[in-house]
Amino acid sequence: RDLHSFPTRRSSDLAIQKSAEQAWGSERWIRHQPGRVFLDRECKHPLPIDLPPMGQANFHLVVVAHGVSARIKKCFPGSSGSLMLNTSFKGFDQHTFPFYVGDLAPQKTFVHILDDDSLRILMSTRDTISDFVAYLSAREKLLRGQWEICATGEEQLLAIYLKNLNEHGEHDFVFPIEPGQTVSKIYLPEGHWEDFQNAPERIAQLNADKISYAWDRLIEKFNFYAMRGKQYFVTDGGIKDTEKVLHFMAREPRWKRRYLAKAILDMLRTTPVDKRRLRVLPPVDKGDPHYLFLLLPTHHARTDDEYRTVRRNFLESCCAVAKLEYPEAKDIVGIATESGINSSGRSEDAIYFDARGWNAEMESKARELQEKLGILKKPRRIEELVQEYPDVPVAGVKMKNPRNKPCPCGSGKKYKHCCLTKQR
Repeated sequence: RDLHSFPTRRSSDLAIQKSAEQAWGSERWIRHQPGRVFLDRECKHPLPIDLPPMGQANFHLVVVAHGVSARIKKCFPGSSGSLMLNTSFKGFDQHTFPFYVGDLAPQKTFVHILDDDSLRILMSTRDTISDFVAYLSAREKLLRGQWEICATGEEQLLAIYLKNLNEHGEHDFVFPIEPGQTVSKIYLPEGHWEDFQNAPERIAQLNADKISYAWDRLIEKFNFYAMRGKQYFVTDGGIKDTEKVLHFMAREPRWKRRYLAKAILDMLRTTPVDKRRLRVLPPVDKGDPHYLFLLLPTHHARTDDEYRTVRRNFLESCCAVAKLEYPEAKDIVGIATESGINSSGRSEDAIYFDARGWNAEMESKARELQEKLGILKKPRRIEELVQEYPDVPVAGVKMKNPRNKPCPCGSGKKYKHCCLTKQR
């Protein structure tokens, strides 16, 4: 690569610098004027939801260098078109090497510089807000960490992140560094992304994730009517109350959305149109809400208005009774719809039940409702294992739950810590 044939300061560098300055300016504005954030250029439509206290807010600044991917591919035929990373470049003055980015201003909030191709790959792979923010947080920590990082493209960095878990079971940049080994620089060549994409576990994950997009469509449907003020029923808090429900639904990562969507769709497929069904899903991780899914038949209602009123009231009763069955519950999200997979004109209700103010009077009322309406009288427990990367058969080896078995390569490690990790 004849990189020295390029000028030392290019218009793309100046555009990135200008965009970064705009990002820092936006952060300053929000920090100092959080009540003056609008949805439109004319500043007539304020942000309809409350921002978190600025002392608790985390800012992730992203700048996209549009058009640079095409230039990289033109200069280097066969390359991915992704900007290369080198954290030894610190400050604007050191960014003189073509198509490399590092840390624009170490003394300021970190700015993630992406290109068209890396943005597309990242947004199609980390396509929930939780997954996206978790990646940006880990990326910033890595690029401002103890090692000098040099990578041939964003996708190589992403592959390392997706293939490995840290000691907390979270995706992270984990490298094979032996105890006592001194490392100052890490170089990531091409090939990691291709290996990850072709791994059987990755292919199995993509197939398993297809059902999860039903959860996305449900979020979009609630949001569509909320933003247009066309909800069938809304509490006095308006869109701010709706946001509480959507906040929990939207923060679920992709693999949990798979679990939630499957639970609802399985209920719809197996529940006749004339039968009622209720299911409560306890939290997967600490801080998650309890989800309550209700299917209620329509045949007893004389009108749509009567049915929606009955269903909404019954859903509220179910959330109160769920608190009896799960005393530790703090946040309960209830979602209700018609029974039967082929129900025409399907509608949905969603409510948020804050159980922090639970008291003796509310408990007594919930017990009355449980007896009167027969809610969760004899619940049946169902346990289900959900893995981000589903197990795939190991060639020539038949194992039940091979992730926790000794790796067939003979390393002595568990399969999930050896060849499975390498393949992912």
